[in-house]
Amino acid sequence: MALLSESGIAPGLLLAMPQLLDPNFQRAVVLMVEHGDEGSFGLVLNRPTPVEVARVLETLQLEWCGDPDATVWSGGPVSPRSGWVIHEPVGGAVPPGLEVAPGLMLSTSPEQLKLLAAEPPPRLRFLMGYAGWGGGQLEFELAEGAWVHADVEPDLIFGTHPDELWAAILASIGIQPASLVPGTGVH
Repeated sequence: MALLSESGIAPGLLLAMPQLLDPNFQRAVVLMVEHGDEGSFGLVLNRPTPVEVARVLETLQLEWCGDPDATVWSGGPVSPRSGWVIHEPVGGAVPPGLEVAPGLMLSTSPEQLKLLAAEPPPRLRFLMGYAGWGGGQLEFELAEGAWVHADVEPDLIFGTHPDELWAAILASIGIQPASLVPGTGVH
């Protein structure tokens, strides 16, 4: 898979439309990391869980030195035990992760996790699981009108309450959520 596809889907945000009936994606905001002929990979950004980051990291014998109330987020329904960290760029001892978009990094290695847990930047989110699509599946869903694409805006991602993120990003691209009605196909 290519990080930046010719279609422009990744990097970017996908916002689930009302006609997408899968409960895993109702009003979901998905950070698209990869998109290509073989499939697509993304992380749901607006699904906090009640699970504490410190508790998860403790099972990995890592100490969490950040906000004691920080929670893990559900990144999607696929492989719910897999872990991902999105964060603002950091310097110092943390090896660089993958720059998904300007101002937004994805870190996945145990070494990065250990260093981020020890010195977490203010803008950081631990996610478990991911959203995945097989080859051609996402294109079909887009053609059916199930998703709307938006640019990645780290300030909105990290600075907006998760219950308001979907509506805030829609508004940022000129769509009023109240005006949306379920439908199919490209209009």
